[in-house]
Amino acid sequence: MKILKYVTITTAFFFITFSNAQSSIKVSLMEDAEAPIVSKHIYGHFAEHLGRCIYEGLYVGEENKLIPNTAGVRNDIIEALKELDIPNLRWPGGCFADTYHWKDGVGPKEDRPTMVNRWWGGTTEDNSFGTHNFLNLCEVLGAEPYLSANVGSGTVQELIDWVQYTNHDGISPMADWRRENGREEPWKVKYWGVGNETWGCGGNMTAEYYADIYRQYATFMPGWSGETEVYRIASGASEDDYHWTETLMKNVPHELMEAVALHDYAVFDWSDKGPSVNFDEEVYFKSMEQALKMEEYVTKHIEIMDKYDPEGNVDLLVDEWGGWYDAEEEVKNGVLFQQNTIRDVMIAGTVLNTFNNHARRVKMANLAQMVNVLQAVILTDEEKMIKTPTYHVMHMYKVHHDAKLVPSTIKENPQYRGLPVLSVSASKDETGKIHISLVNIDPEKDMPVEFDIAGLGIKNIKGQLLTSDKLQDHNSFDEPEKVTPKEFKGAKLKKDKISLTIPAHSLIVLQGEYK
Repeated sequence: MKILKYVTITTAFFFITFSNAQSSIKVSLMEDAEAPIVSKHIYGHFAEHLGRCIYEGLYVGEENKLIPNTAGVRNDIIEALKELDIPNLRWPGGCFADTYHWKDGVGPKEDRPTMVNRWWGGTTEDNSFGTHNFLNLCEVLGAEPYLSANVGSGTVQELIDWVQYTNHDGISPMADWRRENGREEPWKVKYWGVGNETWGCGGNMTAEYYADIYRQYATFMPGWSGETEVYRIASGASEDDYHWTETLMKNVPHELMEAVALHDYAVFDWSDKGPSVNFDEEVYFKSMEQALKMEEYVTKHIEIMDKYDPEGNVDLLVDEWGGWYDAEEEVKNGVLFQQNTIRDVMIAGTVLNTFNNHARRVKMANLAQMVNVLQAVILTDEEKMIKTPTYHVMHMYKVHHDAKLVPSTIKENPQYRGLPVLSVSASKDETGKIHISLVNIDPEKDMPVEFDIAGLGIKNIKGQLLTSDKLQDHNSFDEPEKVTPKEFKGAKLKKDKISLTIPAHSLIVLQGEYK
């Protein structure tokens, strides 16, 4: 009887252990000679005249003696953005762009008219931050400027003049005016958006009407012989408005259009977007459910583009994306000011993986927004500045800039309330390194993962981990380093396998050398 009892207990223990053991998620990585380059421009940023993004955020004015600045732009922000190697910066909007008249923002500042920001807070602006400030900042950062032109309330001639002012190197009225205003050489601006959200705040146009308007504007935009070739970006769809994309691809000659835009925010209810910090698990789930729809949207818009442009001449640009929650009420002039938590790490990591994996068509994206607004990478409070968790995601992921995609396949991805828990993208650069970025969105469960890397010749694996105890954890002005990357030593390399366990609600970037 004693022996039988012992056997029974041992069997029960084995059964419990076996039942609780979780098999690894299998991920295969396979090099493909035809795989695209992951454009560095996928890691672009966006700065709109909205709340404290420009004024009291990025720009404190040349006369400010309390906050160190260069031409009015905060030095600490400049240094932080340089660390990100930001490839491009979109300005002045957003909805603001279609009420902005660029000529009001050049010339002597004392002569510039004021304007009312009718879209964001009804604040009065003095136009002290204008074209020269923005384009000179882009030069300092080594970033390509992306100008969003006013179609909603502007004119074709206004856009023609702006292109000439920024790009013409000869004798012309606008080039001469630029020189009078202190800039001899043109900035050679390549990226131009022709209106913004023209289905909404940019004019409430139909797709068919905008296609005709776009054709008109685009016709007059190309530069002069030997000058910068402009890259024209059509105001694109919101989320799943596939009719919009199809109308543009069908009705606009492709030689007039270098790219079509797409906007999507992780918003599950526009009337009640939920708090940025004190959210519960239900709100987290709904946010991630919306964020993961980016895969569906990008895939289906690309299918339409492939139908009309199988050669791939027209790019897809997701020039507004990110988390959007209810603003923090206690913040002065806090229009769309929100905190940035581990939830935002999950959003940024999964969305960027989607863009990387669709790099054949997705050639640019712009996180909304850069400072103090929406899913910002930087927050300021007078002389104080902090880097958000999303900043650290962008810094960890910059290893993918202009690297060659390594296609990945996830087999039997576990589910979190119907959502796939694991997101992966990988790339190899020209310095002999492979990088794998992976995200586990499950709020509670660690996930064992096994990568099949046969044929890649990876060696010397190491990594970085970004997570925290709670989904709601964030960096504050009192605790600016609460959420920061840490060294990850849990990846084991054996023959053609990499095995690891990714903690709940965390992001990891692995680096391996290849032969």
